Amino acid sequence: MARFEPFRGTTYDPDRVVADDVIAPPYDVVSAASRQQLATRSPYNAIHVELPVPDPDAGRDAYENAASIFDRWHAEGTVRVGERPAYYVYRMTFREEDGSLRATTGVLGALGLDPDHRGDVLPHEQTTSKDKHDRLSLLRSARTNFSPIWGLAVGDGLSSACVAAIPDAGEPWSATDDSGVLHERFTVTDPDLIGRISAAVGGAPVLIADGHHRYETACTYWSENPSVPGSDLVLALVVELAEEQLAVQAIHRLWSNVDDRALPQLLTRHFEVTEGPADPIALRDTMGEVGALGLITRSGSWLLRPTEALEAAAPDDLDSSRLAFALQDLGIDPGAVTFQHGATIVRDAVLSGEANAAVLLRPVSIAQIARTARGGSRMPPKSTFFHPKPRTGVVFRELDPS
Repeated sequence: MARFEPFRGTTYDPDRVVADDVIAPPYDVVSAASRQQLATRSPYNAIHVELPVPDPDAGRDAYENAASIFDRWHAEGTVRVGERPAYYVYRMTFREEDGSLRATTGVLGALGLDPDHRGDVLPHEQTTSKDKHDRLSLLRSARTNFSPIWGLAVGDGLSSACVAAIPDAGEPWSATDDSGVLHERFTVTDPDLIGRISAAVGGAPVLIADGHHRYETACTYWSENPSVPGSDLVLALVVELAEEQLAVQAIHRLWSNVDDRALPQLLTRHFEVTEGPADPIALRDTMGEVGALGLITRSGSWLLRPTEALEAAAPDDLDSSRLAFALQDLGIDPGAVTFQHGATIVRDAVLSGEANAAVLLRPVSIAQIARTARGGSRMPPKSTFFHPKPRTGVVFRELDPS
């Protein structure tokens, strides 16, 4: 069973900053241009500590600089530590592509680590060493969880517990991000409500939806520093594993060094290749209707229906697994693959020459995520994209707050 605890969160002083100016996306979805824009928006934007840069004048590397910046924010009173442990109900309200309004509501707390894989925390996706090294260097220097991992509560009752806690929490701290998503934080300190939330999360395992690198980084840090208070926990947004709470998008693949003219014919070994709609949204929708992946090159678009042989040979019932197996079997070296969500964004990248071929994947279902994790296996990296992303800066968690 998962261990989930309230904590003394570190938050911005609302009298010193404008909330909209200081929140930032998690590090792994921020481009260099976006980072510069966020850093320029405010000297207190969370990107300064979430995705730090070196300060050569002071002789500090990026990670040392993050720790120094956060210390300065404390000294100035820009951020402050809560007086007592709390949970932070977190609601993200957004519009779907069809214009309908919906919300994801969960709770920010401290999730107990499970490095021995007892089953308290269930990962579902593989990780890469480069990202883990980066996050570990940051945690070693700053001793702070700047952004949360995203966990899914397998048991029932968390959504209703969060809804029950909101009226008692008073006016929320809120911010709106650049895509129009409203982020609201409600501080919960009532012992009965805290107990209800703890029971709802702790009654079953927690499945990691997003933030695998941060989770594994936290496990590594704890193994290195078992005596550091709080090192056996990690900041987590936990949301009930329910269709109405979650919006999962696909993560597509783009390449810049494949022979895009020969690719459709080569792929016929593993796919039934037929011409598809030129419009990327129509292509994406048709993929779902006919059970296919989508190929986009500068010369056209195609539907890729997996053959029965490919379905049987791929390690997992996932488009990412099928594609990886097919490319390896065909001897196609995709080189430096990049990942992107949004069919229109992918099409534009191909037409602009940023990439010369791309494959659209279908979204992974909630049932597939749960089945993979419970079976003890992991999906290939970048298989799922949960939307919207919780923002860095809503609340920070220091390992040993003073």
